[in-house]
Amino acid sequence: MHQKLRMLGLLGLLASGLPAWAQQPLTYPRNGVYDQRSGLYAFTHATIYTDYKTKLDDATLVIRDGRVVAVGNKVAIPQGAVVKDLKGKYIYPGFVDMFTSYGVPDVKMPERRGRREAGPQFESQKEGAYDWNQAIRPETNAAEMFKVNADQADAYRKLGFGAVMTLQPDGIARGTGSLVTLNTDRRENEVILVDRAATGFSFDKGSSTQDYPGSLMGSIALLRQTYLDANWNQRNPRREENLSLQAFNGQRNLPAIFEASNKLNTLRADRVGDEFGVQYIIKGAGDEYQRLPEVKATKASLILTLNYPDAYKVDDVYDATRVPLEDLKHWEMAPANAAMLAKAGVTFALSASDLKDKKKFMPNLKKAMQSGLTEEQALQALTATPAALLKAQDQVGSLKPGMVANFLVCSNRLFADDNVMLDNWVQGERYQLTEVPNDYRGVYTLQVGQQPEVKMLVSGKPEAPQLKVVRAAADTVKGTMTVTGDLATIVYAAAKGKNAGSMRLSGYYTAEGNTFRGDAELPDASMVKWTARRQEGATQAARLDSARTPRPMEIGQLTFPFASYGRTEVPKQETVLIKNATVWTSEAAGKLENTDVLLQNGKIAKVGKNLSAPSGARTVDGTGKHLTPGIIDEHSHIAISQGVNEGTQAVTSEVRVGDVIDPEDVGLYRDLAGGVVASQLLHGSANPIGGQSAIIKMRWGMDANDLKIKDAPGFIKFALGENVKQSNAGERNVLRFPQSRMGVEQVFVDAFTRAKEYEKEWATYNKLSKGKQAKTEPPRRDLELEALVEILRDDRHITCHSYVQSEINMMMNVADRMGFKINTFTHILEGYKVADKMKARGINAGTFSDWWAYKNEVRDAIPYNAAIMTKVGVNVAINSDDAEMSRRLNQEAAKTVKYGGLSEDQAMRLITINPAKMLHLDSHMGSIKEGKDADVVLWNEHPLSVYAKAERTFVDGRQMFSLEEDQQLRDQMQKERLRIIQKMVSARKSGAPAQEVAARTNSHYTCDTLGEEKEEDQ
Repeated sequence: MHQKLRMLGLLGLLASGLPAWAQQPLTYPRNGVYDQRSGLYAFTHATIYTDYKTKLDDATLVIRDGRVVAVGNKVAIPQGAVVKDLKGKYIYPGFVDMFTSYGVPDVKMPERRGRREAGPQFESQKEGAYDWNQAIRPETNAAEMFKVNADQADAYRKLGFGAVMTLQPDGIARGTGSLVTLNTDRRENEVILVDRAATGFSFDKGSSTQDYPGSLMGSIALLRQTYLDANWNQRNPRREENLSLQAFNGQRNLPAIFEASNKLNTLRADRVGDEFGVQYIIKGAGDEYQRLPEVKATKASLILTLNYPDAYKVDDVYDATRVPLEDLKHWEMAPANAAMLAKAGVTFALSASDLKDKKKFMPNLKKAMQSGLTEEQALQALTATPAALLKAQDQVGSLKPGMVANFLVCSNRLFADDNVMLDNWVQGERYQLTEVPNDYRGVYTLQVGQQPEVKMLVSGKPEAPQLKVVRAAADTVKGTMTVTGDLATIVYAAAKGKNAGSMRLSGYYTAEGNTFRGDAELPDASMVKWTARRQEGATQAARLDSARTPRPMEIGQLTFPFASYGRTEVPKQETVLIKNATVWTSEAAGKLENTDVLLQNGKIAKVGKNLSAPSGARTVDGTGKHLTPGIIDEHSHIAISQGVNEGTQAVTSEVRVGDVIDPEDVGLYRDLAGGVVASQLLHGSANPIGGQSAIIKMRWGMDANDLKIKDAPGFIKFALGENVKQSNAGERNVLRFPQSRMGVEQVFVDAFTRAKEYEKEWATYNKLSKGKQAKTEPPRRDLELEALVEILRDDRHITCHSYVQSEINMMMNVADRMGFKINTFTHILEGYKVADKMKARGINAGTFSDWWAYKNEVRDAIPYNAAIMTKVGVNVAINSDDAEMSRRLNQEAAKTVKYGGLSEDQAMRLITINPAKMLHLDSHMGSIKEGKDADVVLWNEHPLSVYAKAERTFVDGRQMFSLEEDQQLRDQMQKERLRIIQKMVSARKSGAPAQEVAARTNSHYTCDTLGEEKEEDQ
């Protein structure tokens, strides 16, 4: 009989949707009396949101042992349940934050000293059979280090969170995080809902003291190689007992959360994920709206921070000028980020991450809602979405039978201004947040002693009432009202005038009669009685006065890019007829006087005299002006994010500048103003074999990928000289090979020897039949060696940093011996000594016009270098290697007319068709010829003159710069700055927090810049 009853009870529990084991909580040895109460509660007559969109009026919620048993309008209350009548109250699912480090040890960051002071560390110092790089730590498991933290949990619970995903934010591959509740009355193993809920990634190497990676492009390369190594380890587990890679492979099916530090890294992370078939959930930085179309195109779900920037202290006119326009605009637009993403259909969860002061979370969420985020969208982003992304929708995020009993009890609608979060129930345990404040708001009749009756209006929030006393139509004074329990203190001005004194009233409230009463001290120190009786019917008006919907926030327009000189849209391709100009073709035809050029469909359609404008074409008068091909800068370091050098190892051919293009670098716009239409963005010269370059057009406003020239050939940076042997790196940096010029040569020989062996190994494997390949272990893919093999196959071209004759000869001999070609020697200030040898090998020269005396290697530099090499027959270009010089390459080219006697046409070729030939792009760029890209510049004067200005610069037939529009943009920028600054001043007057204006310098990379820091402009 007893057995049958137990079986019936078990079936009843199963029918309720609650697992039987969940009804039998484990008990642990403890000192004292066991408390085995079931935690059976019934919450009745509440308005319950079972999820973000389902509302039940006058409903009941039943929980037992930390789980939901039943919820609905017709729920039977179990015998023995503790009944809580919540009439007039609201119940919501507890929030879920999927990006925290709750309960795990803080990351101890090493002191970031420069390599010159600290010395290099090439190998991992982590003991055990782990990855070769300390930044790859997927073996880390939050559940193994997690400890319940009462203070941290309390801070999250006060915001409405009942569960969080916690992960130690350290490294590039961060290991696994756990989904835990914020219950602090249970042990660690009782609050963990999912021990391996997600895996984490970033581009930040965190606490790793290892040198590599030392740049953003190095971090991306390391992550890509780790994916490849993990794949190889999975196919060939016996080759290497690597605990890190085994852990990495064991996490492939978990949600992958990538922490991106800005919108551009969001896009970069997604590209890595796409390469390896991973759809990351990306934790952003709150600036995603600035690249909304691109972010939406990733199809990634986001974790949004509500960490908005404070206003700047811009009272000082000079300080205000130092705040970039993009920072001003971001202060204004950041609260609209969530609403804009929601409108675009992007899935996101909200998080309290990045908020040092967690109390800002709800006020900042209200700002997001004031900017257009709806209540439903906000609740979804705090409950259902994070639960679903973590694949825990069967446990948290809503209130359904069988789910964890995480819920909020509120005095009003969750996001109402006068709502108070009363309780946060976590795993069926109550955590009281606040008591229901008495609501004293209303209109009162105030009688003080024998004085005439006046009106007293109490408004604001129940917990922070605001008071006004109306004595007459034109005599209203503000006062203060403090209520503690039933005791009240009221202070207001007795009468008009500075010396009128204050009325000070103290007393208590009686619910019967809705009346305050007590004793008052008048300005003359006499004591009288006072009463304030609330008038029924006026209370509702007072409540509406304090709860009226705030006006939507007004914000400026998005610009592309989100920076100075950004436009609301990128210029479109046009049909443009440029009439009657002097046309510098950079072709055999030379200069053509009084000639027309038609730009159509992004190409140069016609070149000739008296051309007719097609229908819809815009005509530009070129009379007295000069039209040249767009300038091409063969050696540049602009528009690169977080490091131009991965100088931590002698060979870093695996890194790619194309991964870290910064499309918002104002240097792109400035180059357009100087007539530059394209550049090769080169890795620096810190190591013999550096990284792969990117070749871009100045498509200002477009995404980084759209800047790249489609199907452009691959290039890579090599380097010789003092930089690569670390001559100026300090006495501690004597460990990295090479330390001599002989060693530099050996690096190249060793690297290409390994590359040939690698190529042969793959060739052998690829010749096998499919059947034999299936039974044969494939070689390990090595991104470093793959790039070198591309050089051997002439699929990737070398641009080699060089200065002195001896090393140039060495490099040419190594290339001959190892069987690869050198495409370009750049800098090559002693090129005039070896021009004949370069010509014989078909090597190009990119050089400066008249740089010398800036270091020991250039003591033999002469300004005739470019002209001498040109006359020998070497293809020569004048390049910049400098963000400032790149804007006046026309003047640099002009110097060769003076130094060396080149013709004007030859000088123009140095910055147009010659660099196009170097970059293997001359078939469609570099000259004005029918069928080539419509990349042209209209100058107001002779283009080699120091007085010449680029009036219009066209890229692909788009007018990307003009003097007229430049002035319009400047005017618009100034107006926008003043508008936002005035708004900031007003915000500060209203008590908004403010930050100091930090000192800033315009900066740029040079060839030998190490780390992520840039060199200051001189």
